[in-house]
Amino acid sequence: MFIDELDAIGRSRTSGVAGFSGGNDEREQTLNQILTEMDGFDPSASVIVIAATNRPDVLDQALLRPGRFDRRIAVQPPDRAGREAILKVHARDVPLGPDVNLGRIAATTPGMVGADLANLVNEAALLAARRGHDEVNESDFADALERIVLGAERQVMMSPQDRRRTAYHEAGHAIVGMLTDGADPVRKVSIIPRGLALGVTFAAPETDRFTYREPEIQAKINVALGGRAAEEVVLGETSTGAESDIQQLTEIARQMVGRWGMSSAIGPVAVLPRDGAGTSAAGCRRGIAGHPETRRRRSPPHHRRVPSASG
Repeated sequence: MFIDELDAIGRSRTSGVAGFSGGNDEREQTLNQILTEMDGFDPSASVIVIAATNRPDVLDQALLRPGRFDRRIAVQPPDRAGREAILKVHARDVPLGPDVNLGRIAATTPGMVGADLANLVNEAALLAARRGHDEVNESDFADALERIVLGAERQVMMSPQDRRRTAYHEAGHAIVGMLTDGADPVRKVSIIPRGLALGVTFAAPETDRFTYREPEIQAKINVALGGRAAEEVVLGETSTGAESDIQQLTEIARQMVGRWGMSSAIGPVAVLPRDGAGTSAAGCRRGIAGHPETRRRRSPPHHRRVPSASG
């Protein structure tokens, strides 16, 4: 028996814990029924109960007692070989061109899980169909990855001054990224408006990363400040375009001090909770474990529909 999203019915019944106030509602009755049924199993019963959740911290403790869900298996994002195997599964019914190398595509998608890779193959197939291709080519996969990671293009009438400022801003990110030791390689720079951003600088590690050294994290802060510095040097002033960069580097600095013990003043003390502490050092979309990093130049306030969106 498999129960998906166990946290939907198995949240803690204790008042004030994990945002669940308890009470004799339908969810609690379902949880009590599951607990009762699981206690009725014996070693001779040929029934195995498996559940999945991405919020184990909110589960009721009664579910985790011995004899119930007492064994945990952490499913991590796939490595390069795993991503290539997943791509082969999703692309087995898709006609691929001779220039498509799934291994190379897997190398450029660190941090993506099965759903992301399935979406990538589907998006590439849709692009190939729109372009009238008989096969899905390498360029279709590249454009699909760019659309997924960087966002869809949007039609915005930018003034020459805004376009020039955006170009210098993104160039500042790219130059600092290329000249700073420990920074992830810059993959693409664009001043085409995408999503909520007027420009994008995309950087990703060459291999899967699971840990970062302090100089490498400091390099991320330097790269995040590169756009603002370029505006100051070339134009002599700053703008609201560095909003996303400032939010990102502030979060990185907070994690360095509060979780990773990289402050000489505070020392190796964890002062921030591990869960719910926000994103980590690897950028706006994913955590620090070698995932793609995207730095976005924010649109002016009157262009943003979702002020709290990351970028």
